[in-house]
Amino acid sequence: MNDMNLPMRAFDVEAIRADFPIFQETVYGKPLTFLDSAASAQKPRVVIDAEVGLYEHYYANIHRGVYKFSQDATEAYENTRETVRAFINAAKSRECIFVRGATEGINLVAQTWGRANIREGDEIILSEMEHHSNIVPWQMLAGEKGAVIRVIPLHDDGSLDMEAYAGLLGERTKLVAVAHISNAIGTLNPVADIIRMGHDAGATVLIDGCQAAPHLKIDVQAMDADFYAFSAHKAYGPTGIGVIYGKEALLDKMPPWQGGGDMISTVTFEKTTYNDLPYKFEAGTPNIAGGIAMKAALDYISALGHDAIHTHEMDLLKYATEALTAVNSVRLIGTAPEKGALISFTMNQAHPHDIGTILDRQGIAVRAGHHCAQPVMDRFGVPGTVRASFGIYNDRTDVDRLIDGLKKVVDIFG
Repeated sequence: MNDMNLPMRAFDVEAIRADFPIFQETVYGKPLTFLDSAASAQKPRVVIDAEVGLYEHYYANIHRGVYKFSQDATEAYENTRETVRAFINAAKSRECIFVRGATEGINLVAQTWGRANIREGDEIILSEMEHHSNIVPWQMLAGEKGAVIRVIPLHDDGSLDMEAYAGLLGERTKLVAVAHISNAIGTLNPVADIIRMGHDAGATVLIDGCQAAPHLKIDVQAMDADFYAFSAHKAYGPTGIGVIYGKEALLDKMPPWQGGGDMISTVTFEKTTYNDLPYKFEAGTPNIAGGIAMKAALDYISALGHDAIHTHEMDLLKYATEALTAVNSVRLIGTAPEKGALISFTMNQAHPHDIGTILDRQGIAVRAGHHCAQPVMDRFGVPGTVRASFGIYNDRTDVDRLIDGLKKVVDIFG
């Protein structure tokens, strides 16, 4: 390892796993096979140390103290903002708003830009594969404003019906909000095309990037996204911190969402004036330690390299797809040509929750259920799926253990 405790070889998985303390643990006496990174990824030591380091060595509130600890904590926290800017290639760091996570970021846009711009009869386009966090805020807004939700349907392989999308776009379309990668079925959407088509219709476009940020090189300028949301905890960082990127021109016009410290410039009982970006949207004491630790997580990903990560994870996806296809009772849900590093399936013998429980006894952690994407489950006529999602610490051995675990499901249920 080098001085930053980052892997020196791009994909020595054994060395990478050594950076994650959780893999020293066993589950029911078996080694941990963690296949639920799409829900929340494990944390490398550098992330844990960054968070603990603040509390042990220089903790203070930020942006307001004149003493050394406050200045040091402020500098460390704001350094993260520049790291985020570079990570997603935003034009300016002030376009990167820190929030509790992507859910809060999407709600922020709905409650600020949405309330200011959506009118009765306007249309909001979502897709059939969206996470509930990218459905419910827009339903709430539509209900308040009298707007209409339109839904892009899916093909049978789980890919978006882009012809149907083109047909939905019109003069009433004000917003398009879609996932970069589906959390439920793994479909990688052509976001640059989605954004271009939305802009051609005069719409603003938000991309939910939760499942893309840990796996792909994100370039918000190249894709021309108006808003882009992601959470640190899926990108090997801490919980309770995330980012909503917005174009500066849009953010400048948007009203604040929450009132309180840091988002103000001056306050009297007659009038309050608001702070500049990004602080206009960051009321109250933030998750300081989480913000600092998020930098360590993004630096860790960048040190490995997005191309190397993608190559490794696509190899795992191909290997797992072939292995699962060979199991007669398995039905894959979501087989789009372009996918992220996760695979969803059902088995004839057992409910997904039963499968997940049996796998757990073998030390294998998967997600079982509707994955906060019930419309996707309805589309494919299933109550839920088993989802195996891959990260930088997984290898083919983990897939082999998954297949062995599924053989036990067959043994038990027949």
